[in-house]
Amino acid sequence: MQQEIIKLKKEKNVLILAHFYQTMDIQEVADYVCDSFEMARLAHKAEQDTLIICGVHFMAESAKILNPTKRVILPVPGAGCPMADMITPEDVIALRKQHPNAAVVCYVNSTAAVKAVSDICCTSSSAERIVRALPEKQIIFIPDRNLGSYISSKIPEKEFIFHPGWCPVHDCITTDDVTNAKNAHPNAKLLVHPECRGDVLRQADFIGSTAEIIEFAVKSDINDFIIGTEIGVAEHLAKLAPAKHFYPLTSSFECEDMKKVKLSDVLHSLTTGEHEMLLSTKEAEAAKHSLERMVTI
Repeated sequence: MQQEIIKLKKEKNVLILAHFYQTMDIQEVADYVCDSFEMARLAHKAEQDTLIICGVHFMAESAKILNPTKRVILPVPGAGCPMADMITPEDVIALRKQHPNAAVVCYVNSTAAVKAVSDICCTSSSAERIVRALPEKQIIFIPDRNLGSYISSKIPEKEFIFHPGWCPVHDCITTDDVTNAKNAHPNAKLLVHPECRGDVLRQADFIGSTAEIIEFAVKSDINDFIIGTEIGVAEHLAKLAPAKHFYPLTSSFECEDMKKVKLSDVLHSLTTGEHEMLLSTKEAEAAKHSLERMVTI
Protein backbone atom coordinates (compact mmCIF):
# COMPACT_ATOMS: atom_id res chain seq x y z
CA MET A 1 0.00 0.00 0.00
CA GLN A 2 2.82 2.39 0.81
CA GLN A 3 4.44 1.82 -2.59
CA GLU A 4 1.12 2.40 -4.35
CA ILE A 5 0.51 5.62 -2.38
CA ILE A 6 3.97 6.97 -3.24
CA LYS A 7 3.42 6.13 -6.91
CA LEU A 8 -0.07 7.67 -7.09
CA LYS A 9 0.78 10.91 -5.28
CA LYS A 10 3.48 11.62 -7.85
CA GLU A 11 1.26 10.74 -10.81
CA LYS A 12 -1.66 12.85 -9.53
CA ASN A 13 0.36 15.81 -8.18
CA VAL A 14 -0.85 15.31 -4.61
CA LEU A 15 0.74 16.66 -1.43
CA ILE A 16 0.28 14.47 1.66
CA LEU A 17 0.54 16.23 5.02
CA ALA A 18 0.49 14.09 8.17
CA HIS A 19 0.32 15.13 11.79
CA PHE A 20 2.84 13.73 14.28
CA TYR A 21 -0.02 11.83 15.97
CA GLN A 22 -0.62 9.67 12.90
CA THR A 23 0.60 6.08 12.86
CA MET A 24 4.12 5.47 11.56
CA ASP A 25 3.00 3.73 8.36
CA ILE A 26 1.19 6.95 7.36
CA GLN A 27 4.04 9.20 8.46
CA GLU A 28 6.36 7.21 6.19
CA VAL A 29 4.37 8.03 3.02
CA ALA A 30 3.71 11.69 3.84
CA ASP A 31 5.59 14.50 2.13
CA TYR A 32 5.72 16.33 5.46
CA VAL A 33 5.08 15.21 9.03
CA CYS A 34 4.34 18.25 11.15
CA ASP A 35 2.34 19.94 13.90
CA SER A 36 -0.81 21.96 13.26
CA PHE A 37 1.04 25.26 12.72
CA GLU A 38 3.45 23.86 10.15
CA MET A 39 0.56 22.05 8.47
CA ALA A 40 -1.28 25.34 8.08
CA ARG A 41 1.84 27.07 6.75
CA LEU A 42 2.58 24.30 4.26
CA ALA A 43 -1.05 24.24 3.09
CA HIS A 44 -0.93 28.00 2.61
CA LYS A 45 1.98 27.80 0.15
CA ALA A 46 1.25 24.40 -1.45
CA GLU A 47 1.58 24.24 -5.23
CA GLN A 48 0.14 20.75 -5.80
CA ASP A 49 -3.36 20.36 -7.22
CA THR A 50 -4.62 18.26 -4.30
CA LEU A 51 -3.81 18.14 -0.59
CA ILE A 52 -4.51 15.05 1.50
CA ILE A 53 -4.61 15.91 5.20
CA CYS A 54 -3.82 12.96 7.46
CA GLY A 55 -5.21 14.41 10.64
CA VAL A 56 -8.55 15.63 11.92
CA HIS A 57 -11.40 17.74 10.57
CA PHE A 58 -10.24 21.20 11.67
CA MET A 59 -6.85 20.65 9.99
CA ALA A 60 -8.48 19.92 6.64
CA GLU A 61 -10.77 22.93 7.09
CA SER A 62 -7.78 25.16 7.76
CA ALA A 63 -5.94 23.84 4.71
CA LYS A 64 -8.98 24.55 2.51
CA ILE A 65 -9.43 28.04 3.94
CA LEU A 66 -5.79 28.96 3.37
CA ASN A 67 -5.67 27.48 -0.15
CA PRO A 68 -9.27 27.61 -1.44
CA THR A 69 -8.45 26.88 -5.08
CA LYS A 70 -6.91 23.52 -4.20
CA ARG A 71 -8.71 20.26 -3.65
CA VAL A 72 -8.38 19.26 0.01
CA ILE A 73 -9.23 15.71 1.13
CA LEU A 74 -9.68 14.33 4.63
CA PRO A 75 -9.41 10.52 4.27
CA VAL A 76 -11.77 9.88 7.22
CA PRO A 77 -14.45 12.61 7.50
CA GLY A 78 -15.40 11.35 10.97
CA ALA A 79 -11.98 12.16 12.42
CA GLY A 80 -12.90 15.11 14.60
CA CYS A 81 -11.68 16.98 17.66
CA PRO A 82 -13.74 16.93 20.87
CA MET A 83 -12.19 20.20 22.03
CA ALA A 84 -13.24 21.94 18.80
CA ASP A 85 -16.81 20.81 19.47
CA MET A 86 -16.81 22.40 22.94
CA ILE A 87 -17.35 25.93 21.62
CA THR A 88 -19.79 27.50 19.16
CA PRO A 89 -19.83 30.84 17.32
CA GLU A 90 -22.64 31.89 19.67
CA ASP A 91 -20.34 31.32 22.65
CA VAL A 92 -17.72 33.60 21.11
CA ILE A 93 -20.26 36.32 20.33
CA ALA A 94 -21.52 36.21 23.93
CA LEU A 95 -17.95 36.58 25.25
CA ARG A 96 -17.39 39.54 22.93
CA LYS A 97 -20.46 41.29 24.31
CA GLN A 98 -19.22 40.77 27.88
CA HIS A 99 -15.71 42.00 27.04
CA PRO A 100 -16.00 44.46 24.12
CA ASN A 101 -12.38 45.68 24.36
CA ALA A 102 -10.82 42.21 24.23
CA ALA A 103 -9.19 40.47 21.28
CA VAL A 104 -10.43 36.95 20.56
CA VAL A 105 -7.49 34.56 20.16
CA CYS A 106 -8.69 31.25 18.79
CA TYR A 107 -6.63 28.09 19.16
CA VAL A 108 -6.43 26.43 15.75
CA ASN A 109 -8.11 23.33 17.25
CA SER A 110 -11.51 24.83 16.42
CA THR A 111 -14.12 24.83 13.67
CA ALA A 112 -14.15 27.20 10.71
CA ALA A 113 -17.34 28.75 12.09
CA VAL A 114 -15.59 29.65 15.35
CA LYS A 115 -12.52 30.96 13.52
CA ALA A 116 -14.86 33.16 11.47
CA VAL A 117 -15.94 35.13 14.56
CA SER A 118 -12.42 35.35 16.05
CA ASP A 119 -9.76 38.01 15.57
CA ILE A 120 -6.77 35.75 15.13
CA CYS A 121 -5.82 32.07 15.37
CA CYS A 122 -2.86 30.56 17.14
CA THR A 123 -1.20 27.20 17.68
CA SER A 124 0.54 26.01 20.81
CA SER A 125 3.89 27.01 19.27
CA SER A 126 2.75 30.47 18.17
CA ALA A 127 0.31 31.45 20.94
CA GLU A 128 2.75 33.43 23.09
CA ARG A 129 4.15 35.38 20.14
CA ILE A 130 0.69 36.17 18.84
CA VAL A 131 -0.73 37.37 22.17
CA ARG A 132 2.34 39.55 22.74
CA ALA A 133 1.95 41.07 19.26
CA LEU A 134 -1.65 42.16 19.85
CA PRO A 135 -2.24 45.72 21.09
CA GLU A 136 -5.24 44.70 23.22
CA LYS A 137 -4.69 44.30 26.97
CA GLN A 138 -7.62 41.93 27.35
CA ILE A 139 -7.50 38.54 25.65
CA ILE A 140 -10.42 36.15 25.19
CA PHE A 141 -8.63 32.84 24.72
CA ILE A 142 -10.67 30.00 23.20
CA PRO A 143 -11.32 27.12 23.47
CA ASP A 144 -8.46 25.50 25.49
CA ARG A 145 -8.35 26.66 29.12
CA ASN A 146 -5.08 24.79 29.77
CA LEU A 147 -3.10 26.32 26.92
CA GLY A 148 -4.67 29.70 27.73
CA SER A 149 -3.65 29.47 31.38
CA TYR A 150 -0.11 28.55 30.43
CA ILE A 151 0.18 31.52 28.04
CA SER A 152 -1.31 33.87 30.64
CA SER A 153 1.43 32.84 33.08
CA LYS A 154 4.00 33.94 30.48
CA ILE A 155 2.29 37.29 29.85
CA PRO A 156 1.04 38.52 33.26
CA GLU A 157 0.66 42.09 32.01
CA LYS A 158 -2.43 41.08 30.04
CA GLU A 159 -5.83 40.01 31.34
CA PHE A 160 -7.13 36.67 30.07
CA ILE A 161 -10.72 35.47 29.81
CA PHE A 162 -11.03 31.73 29.20
CA HIS A 163 -13.59 29.45 27.67
CA PRO A 164 -13.77 26.16 29.62
CA GLY A 165 -12.68 23.83 26.82
CA TRP A 166 -9.98 21.19 27.02
CA CYS A 167 -8.31 18.36 25.13
CA PRO A 168 -9.64 15.09 26.55
CA VAL A 169 -6.37 13.32 25.72
CA HIS A 170 -4.10 15.80 27.54
CA ASP A 171 -6.42 17.01 30.29
CA CYS A 172 -6.87 13.54 31.77
CA ILE A 173 -3.16 13.24 32.59
CA THR A 174 -2.62 13.49 36.36
CA THR A 175 0.26 14.15 38.74
CA ASP A 176 0.03 10.47 39.70
CA ASP A 177 0.84 9.60 36.09
CA VAL A 178 3.87 11.89 36.33
CA THR A 179 5.01 10.31 39.60
CA ASN A 180 4.68 6.81 38.19
CA ALA A 181 6.62 7.71 35.04
CA LYS A 182 9.39 9.43 36.96
CA ASN A 183 9.69 6.48 39.35
CA ALA A 184 9.95 4.12 36.39
CA HIS A 185 12.51 6.32 34.59
CA PRO A 186 14.32 8.39 37.25
CA ASN A 187 17.02 9.69 34.89
CA ALA A 188 14.62 10.84 32.17
CA LYS A 189 13.61 14.44 31.52
CA LEU A 190 9.87 15.14 31.32
CA LEU A 191 8.72 17.01 28.18
CA VAL A 192 5.08 18.13 28.30
CA HIS A 193 2.58 19.74 25.94
CA PRO A 194 0.81 22.87 27.30
CA GLU A 195 -2.61 21.30 26.69
CA CYS A 196 -1.94 19.41 29.93
CA ARG A 197 -3.22 20.78 33.24
CA GLY A 198 -1.17 23.25 35.25
CA ASP A 199 -0.27 20.84 38.06
CA VAL A 200 1.27 18.52 35.44
CA LEU A 201 3.09 21.38 33.66
CA ARG A 202 4.68 22.47 36.92
CA GLN A 203 6.51 19.14 37.13
CA ALA A 204 7.88 19.31 33.58
CA ASP A 205 11.51 19.89 32.63
CA PHE A 206 10.38 21.37 29.32
CA ILE A 207 7.01 22.65 28.06
CA GLY A 208 6.40 23.04 24.35
CA SER A 209 4.35 22.29 21.27
CA THR A 210 4.68 18.97 19.51
CA ALA A 211 7.36 20.32 17.15
CA GLU A 212 9.19 22.06 20.01
CA ILE A 213 9.23 18.85 22.09
CA ILE A 214 10.68 16.95 19.13
CA GLU A 215 13.32 19.60 18.46
CA PHE A 216 14.34 19.75 22.13
CA ALA A 217 14.65 15.97 22.45
CA VAL A 218 16.64 15.50 19.24
CA LYS A 219 19.09 18.34 19.92
CA SER A 220 19.57 17.65 23.65
CA ASP A 221 22.67 15.93 25.02
CA ILE A 222 20.34 13.93 27.27
CA ASN A 223 19.39 10.42 26.16
CA ASP A 224 16.28 9.57 28.23
CA PHE A 225 12.94 11.36 27.94
CA ILE A 226 9.39 10.96 29.20
CA ILE A 227 7.12 12.32 26.45
CA GLY A 228 4.07 14.11 27.85
CA THR A 229 1.94 14.24 24.74
CA GLU A 230 0.24 11.85 22.30
CA ILE A 231 2.02 8.51 21.94
CA GLY A 232 2.71 9.09 18.25
CA VAL A 233 5.34 11.68 19.17
CA ALA A 234 7.36 9.14 21.15
CA GLU A 235 7.15 6.78 18.16
CA HIS A 236 8.27 9.55 15.79
CA LEU A 237 11.19 10.43 18.05
CA ALA A 238 12.30 6.80 18.24
CA LYS A 239 12.82 6.87 14.47
CA LEU A 240 14.53 10.28 14.48
CA ALA A 241 16.94 9.46 17.29
CA PRO A 242 17.22 5.66 17.63
CA ALA A 243 20.13 5.89 20.09
CA LYS A 244 17.93 7.67 22.64
CA HIS A 245 15.10 6.37 24.80
CA PHE A 246 11.58 7.83 24.69
CA TYR A 247 8.92 6.75 27.16
CA PRO A 248 5.25 7.79 26.81
CA LEU A 249 4.04 9.48 30.00
CA THR A 250 1.29 6.84 30.09
CA SER A 251 0.52 3.95 27.77
CA SER A 252 -3.01 5.34 27.28
CA PHE A 253 -1.81 8.70 25.90
CA GLU A 254 -3.54 8.24 22.55
CA CYS A 255 -5.90 10.38 20.46
CA GLU A 256 -8.62 8.08 19.12
CA ASP A 257 -9.66 10.56 16.43
CA MET A 258 -6.13 10.92 15.06
CA LYS A 259 -5.82 7.16 14.90
CA LYS A 260 -9.03 6.79 12.86
CA VAL A 261 -7.05 7.43 9.66
CA LYS A 262 -5.60 4.16 8.32
CA LEU A 263 -3.15 3.60 5.49
CA SER A 264 -5.95 2.01 3.46
CA ASP A 265 -7.98 5.24 3.84
CA VAL A 266 -5.12 7.29 2.40
CA LEU A 267 -4.85 4.93 -0.55
CA HIS A 268 -8.63 5.03 -1.08
CA SER A 269 -8.61 8.85 -1.12
CA LEU A 270 -5.77 8.90 -3.62
CA THR A 271 -7.49 6.38 -5.85
CA THR A 272 -11.03 7.79 -5.79
CA GLY A 273 -10.67 11.43 -4.72
CA GLU A 274 -13.47 10.92 -2.19
CA HIS A 275 -14.05 12.89 1.00
CA GLU A 276 -13.18 16.32 -0.34
CA MET A 277 -13.43 19.15 2.19
CA LEU A 278 -16.07 21.63 1.05
CA LEU A 279 -16.83 24.97 2.72
CA SER A 280 -19.20 27.75 1.77
CA THR A 281 -17.46 30.79 0.29
CA LYS A 282 -18.90 33.00 3.02
CA GLU A 283 -17.65 30.80 5.87
CA ALA A 284 -14.23 30.28 4.29
CA GLU A 285 -13.68 33.98 3.65
CA ALA A 286 -14.70 34.90 7.20
CA ALA A 287 -12.37 32.32 8.74
CA LYS A 288 -9.48 33.13 6.39
CA HIS A 289 -8.74 36.46 8.06
CA SER A 290 -7.94 34.95 11.47
CA LEU A 291 -5.77 32.18 9.98
CA GLU A 292 -3.84 34.50 7.67
CA ARG A 293 -3.11 36.86 10.56
CA MET A 294 -1.64 33.91 12.45
CA VAL A 295 0.57 32.84 9.55
CA THR A 296 1.72 36.44 9.00
CA ILE A 297 2.72 37.01 12.63
